[in-house]
Amino acid sequence: MNILVKTLFLLMATVSVAHAAGDAAAGKDKVMMCSACHGADGNSVVGTFPKLAGQGEKYLIKQLKDVQSGARQIVAMTGMLDNMTEQDFADIAAYYAAQTQTPGVAQDELLDLGERIFRAGNSETGVAACSGCHSPRAIGNAPGGFPRLAGQHAEYLASTLKAYQTETRANDGDSKIMRGVAARLSDKEIKAVANYIAGLR
Repeated sequence: MNILVKTLFLLMATVSVAHAAGDAAAGKDKVMMCSACHGADGNSVVGTFPKLAGQGEKYLIKQLKDVQSGARQIVAMTGMLDNMTEQDFADIAAYYAAQTQTPGVAQDELLDLGERIFRAGNSETGVAACSGCHSPRAIGNAPGGFPRLAGQHAEYLASTLKAYQTETRANDGDSKIMRGVAARLSDKEIKAVANYIAGLR
C-alpha cells in the first residue's frame, strides 16, 4: 500500500472519529423532550424513569440506537427518536455523561442480602456478582459499555431486572448476560440488590 493510500485511510479515520464525537453543548439543546421524564439534567425524580446523569456515553448511545431500531421497546419513547442521527445520539450522550448524578437512597430492608448479591452473587443458583461488570462501586465501565448503577432508582433497577427475567427486555447482546443473571434471581433478591445499589455513592 503506497503512502498516498495510507494517508487517505488515516484522514478518513480521523474525520470519522471527529464526526462521531459527542458535543455536550449541542446535546443540551437536543434533550428538551427528554426532560419531562428524565429531568432537565438527567436526574429524574420519578422512580420508574432512570437517571441518565453521569451515565457512560457508549451505553447511552447503544440504548438510543436500540430504541430507535425497535431492539428495545419503550412505549413512552415511541417515535421520539425516529428522525435523530448518530450525531444527535452522540451529542445527547455527551450531555448526560457530563452531568452529575444526584445521590440515591436505600431503605434499611434487606441491605445485607443486597450487598451479598451485588458483591458475590449466589453460587448456589449460578448468579454472578454484579460488581464484576458494573465495578465494585457500581459506577460501571464506560469504555466497555457497562452502565453505571450506583444511585439509580431502586424501582427502576428492580423493574429492569424483571424485564430481563421475563425477556420483555432483550437488548443485552447474544451472550444474554443480563437475561441469564436475572433468570436466576428470586423476587426477594431482585428487591434486595436493587435497594442496595440505589444507596451506593
